[in-house]
Amino acid sequence: MRNRKCSGTMSAADKLLVLSHPDCLAHQPVAGHPESPARLQTVLQALQALPELSWRQAPLASRAQLLRAHPADYLAALEQYQAAVAEQPIALDPDTWLGPASLAAARRAAGAVCAGIEQVMQTSVRRVFCAVRPPGHHAERARAMGFCFYSTVAVGALYAVDQYALQRVAVVDFDVHQGNGSEDVLGGHANIHYFASHQVPLYPFADQQVKSRPDNLTYRGLPAGCDSATFRRLWSEQLLPRLDNYQPELLLVSAGFDAHQADPLAQCNLHTDDFGWLTEKLVRIAVRHARGRIVSSLEGGYDLAALAASVVSHAQALQGIHYA
Repeated sequence: MRNRKCSGTMSAADKLLVLSHPDCLAHQPVAGHPESPARLQTVLQALQALPELSWRQAPLASRAQLLRAHPADYLAALEQYQAAVAEQPIALDPDTWLGPASLAAARRAAGAVCAGIEQVMQTSVRRVFCAVRPPGHHAERARAMGFCFYSTVAVGALYAVDQYALQRVAVVDFDVHQGNGSEDVLGGHANIHYFASHQVPLYPFADQQVKSRPDNLTYRGLPAGCDSATFRRLWSEQLLPRLDNYQPELLLVSAGFDAHQADPLAQCNLHTDDFGWLTEKLVRIAVRHARGRIVSSLEGGYDLAALAASVVSHAQALQGIHYA
């Protein structure tokens, strides 16, 4: 790991809380699917090797929490599909497979983000990582897609605004794929701003289908083959200053690690330390404006070794280990 230095003795506020649940391992798409239980198993094993973490089980998201992001008829339709599943998963689209345990896993993922928000708002905990699956940032208001059923981080952002009367919640998304679901759910919200980078062109190709976007959605495209210098320059010069100027009271992170050079589903060339570098910048902004409060949730990342190393880089930066 390059250019890493420890900031000194870890304070209580810097210690990282990890939220997860065995239900997230039970979601099983078809054999050979890239979004497999092995992803989370690898992440959990990597995190368990780190010192000074605390662990809690993720609760199920409540229906009220899900309804902030998704209409009741969409939730009912998913539940009807779930009831019809016997042993083999069914395809909601070519990429998104619903099995007997899928909705429980997705509810744990959304519930983890909401529980993480409760922790940073009500206790001395300042940083939370939700080690969960399936991912969520492709799930639109009434459409499951891209491996996602519920718009996990968007559910949390809406919960934070409603429950804690926050005026400025930032959602930061560095997954290599555009978070079209987060944009669909959060677009136009007066108290939430979405900041993101993603490869262009790449699935879900949503940026090519709309001519204009609400003012609270700020994203920048990365070219195929994007390297560390390009990624860091884009965030340093364009996205981080805007995020800092927004002065968020809470940061939520859609933490996708599929821009890594080893990932099979994209064509970017980032290194493990790039994720630690960006996370450290987010921590500094959170300390300045949000009392250090960050809740991060796992999104993409499909090469197991790269995913494990990148999550460790992210987690260590959340703990206060800095990257040059």
